[in-house]
Amino acid sequence: MTDHKTTAGWNLDNSYADLPDLLYTKQNPVPVRAPRLIKLNEPLAAELGLHAEALRGSEGVQVFAGNQIPEGAEPLAQAYAGHQFAYFNRLGDGRAVLLGEQVTPQGERVDIQLKGSGRTPYSRGGDGRAALGPMLREYIISEAMHGLGIPTTRSLAVVTTGEEIVRESLLPGAILTRVAASHIRVGTFQFAAQWGTLEELQALADYAIKRHYPDMEDGDNRYVSFFREVVKRQAALIAKWQLVGFIHGVMNTDNMAISGETIDYGPCAFMDTYDPATVFSSIDREGRYAFGNQPSIGAWNLARLAEALLPLMDEDEEGAIELAQDALSDYSELFQQYWMQGMRAKLGIFNEEPEDEALVEAFVLLMQRNQADYTNTFRALSMDKAENTVLHGTAEFAEWQQQWQARLGRQVESKEEALRLMRSSNPAVIPRNHRVEEALEAAEQGDLCVLDNLLAALAKPYAYSGEQEAYAALPEQSPRPYRTFCGT
Repeated sequence: MTDHKTTAGWNLDNSYADLPDLLYTKQNPVPVRAPRLIKLNEPLAAELGLHAEALRGSEGVQVFAGNQIPEGAEPLAQAYAGHQFAYFNRLGDGRAVLLGEQVTPQGERVDIQLKGSGRTPYSRGGDGRAALGPMLREYIISEAMHGLGIPTTRSLAVVTTGEEIVRESLLPGAILTRVAASHIRVGTFQFAAQWGTLEELQALADYAIKRHYPDMEDGDNRYVSFFREVVKRQAALIAKWQLVGFIHGVMNTDNMAISGETIDYGPCAFMDTYDPATVFSSIDREGRYAFGNQPSIGAWNLARLAEALLPLMDEDEEGAIELAQDALSDYSELFQQYWMQGMRAKLGIFNEEPEDEALVEAFVLLMQRNQADYTNTFRALSMDKAENTVLHGTAEFAEWQQQWQARLGRQVESKEEALRLMRSSNPAVIPRNHRVEEALEAAEQGDLCVLDNLLAALAKPYAYSGEQEAYAALPEQSPRPYRTFCGT
């Protein structure tokens, strides 16, 4: 397979390939028989300096399928490890290939990865392929997260391969082109610490700092500073998840990016009825990654990153442990700070009072007791229509609402200003599970209109437009709980 000059605007570099060989294997995608473009993210393409017309043509489709390598690309599969449901495993890109790093017109560097592109040395018996449904699911959810203002990997394109893959049944094969700040994970550092030398671990850390935290390159003990920044970004990210009711579903350490982006949309979903114990993933039988556990799992994963970085933090192990523990101890306070900032905004509160935390906690407990829909309850309050919530008419809510209104009355901002803040903080729509499934089912039958309409509604979730009304409707009651699957 040879490089092809293109008119698409690819401007690829390969800085990750300069790292020690331990961390990757040079690997081309495995060609497919008859690729066909299903979805192209034209706004994202423009941001990347790519030309949509060329990407829609044969040239672009062949690149998205892995049949052609664009000029400048040096494809590779990354090695990493991970605690999967707390059990440590040696892993790697078993069905993905990093084409290279697109340098955008703004000078930003982002990974371009093909997911579902065939077997690699890390496939561990898998076929290296992906099905259309899970790849479109990642496209929908990742773009919804972007619309919500949550750091995330993006989806540039989905192509079908013209081949079927074997799962529980025969499914249409597909490849997703994923864009990320990078694919460096907590598990990447675990891999280097477990199987690499100190020099290889340091090379990875230096690279990550230069790429994601360049301001600290010359600081004192930059490895401790690096860890502190990752702690800060993860606390902020998971707080944002909690604020919109997002459940990642599989928070293994190989699924936590040190850039602070949400990565690896497998059995993820958004919560309808508020309940901290909510689990959608079919493989999370013990509820390890339930909605309410996500903040503490974030801390657990960060502790694993700290363990990997200990040799760089201090030559004396006890000294390194003390430095790591001190940095990690900031996580809980940071998370609570970010979460409370978000909850104040969701309730129209501009300033801070000591009693705010009790007010917020009382409200989420009310939602839980009354089995209220998380998104629509805040949506109704943002529209000044509390009567549209299941809480309305209860004595508990009347008492809480009186306290809330009194709290709003103690700030200088007007009621209309408070409502504007709420509408900018509470999405009118989320990717409801039944709407996602509806779009995927239609797409698998060749109808992309349902998918396109859903994506249009999710692109501006804070618009509160009339067109979004239908997407705010709740699903019909079902005797069976909703379940999601990894899609591997």
